[in-house]
Amino acid sequence: MLFRTACLLAAAMLLTPDARAAEPFYKGKRLTVLIGAASGGPTDIEGRLLAKYLGRHIEGQPNLLVLNKEGAGGVVGATFLGEVAPRDGTMLGYLSGTAWNFVNEPERWRVDLRGFDFVAFQSGTTVHFMRTDVAPGMKVPADIVKAQGLVAGGLAVENAKDIRMRLGLDMLGVPYRYVTGYRGSVQARLALARNEISMFSDSPPTYRVAVEPTLVKSGEVLPVWYDTGGESDSARAAASLAGLAIPTFAALHREVKGAPPAGPKWEAFRTIHNVNSTLQRLIALPPGAPAEAAAALRAAIARLNQDQEFAAESVRTIGFAADYETGPDIAMRVRALLVASPEVRAFVADYIKSAQKK
Repeated sequence: MLFRTACLLAAAMLLTPDARAAEPFYKGKRLTVLIGAASGGPTDIEGRLLAKYLGRHIEGQPNLLVLNKEGAGGVVGATFLGEVAPRDGTMLGYLSGTAWNFVNEPERWRVDLRGFDFVAFQSGTTVHFMRTDVAPGMKVPADIVKAQGLVAGGLAVENAKDIRMRLGLDMLGVPYRYVTGYRGSVQARLALARNEISMFSDSPPTYRVAVEPTLVKSGEVLPVWYDTGGESDSARAAASLAGLAIPTFAALHREVKGAPPAGPKWEAFRTIHNVNSTLQRLIALPPGAPAEAAAALRAAIARLNQDQEFAAESVRTIGFAADYETGPDIAMRVRALLVASPEVRAFVADYIKSAQKK
């Protein structure tokens, strides 16, 4: 009897490692989704929507918490993820605006964004809109070339959206005054509504939810263009703006200038768009996180993309069904996009300095 008991115990000990290995990585764990933006903004809304549904698709179904870390155009959140966050797979970053900030000045970062273990990304674009009461009166997007006393509002001189808005106005030949430093999109839209600024830009989800049904419907605001890297936009960007009569920047430039955009400003515009808008939302684990965690999260996001309830709430909340790029090679694909030519970087550095001097 004792011999039999000993044999059973030995067998159990031999089986235990296999049994544990078969358990889902996240079973019994808690996963914190760190959103690198302020509460209430577009990144926060989309990140919380993802967190609401992601847990049900992760094997082991961990409890999910949300933590906001805002500041410096997403750099604060990304730095926290890279320097402070546990590297055991229990903290996942939902980042926005970080791609171009890193590509433009990697030497200023305390962490190397390329070292993160990327799980997924979502592409997007930016809609630029202005008040219709800008003299002599704005009725259609092409009227912007007639604008007098335009005040363009933004978040920071190095912010990718701000740079593209300024580049667009410069390429169209529109005189303007640039006012920046708003804490977030909510504060900037309030400034627009109060006529402190007359032009701002936002992502399609925020435009659909917070701008189009209010300021546009009332006639106070007119959409002018949305950003692209060429004559046509990606299917995803076009889908996010389906049903809205907004021209691409390239199309607007052709209409008012009679030719497509070209030159150093256009190369900078295209590069920033292709880096920052392609990687508009980045989902990543900190460097050194377990490979099992990354694999489990990529599989969960692939299942999330097929979740009809998630898609329906996405449409109600942000205006389109969120769809995240993921897969075994996603980290390699993201790292390949985190580049810009020395010429473009030098041009943008000078361009930022020119805004600081005004």
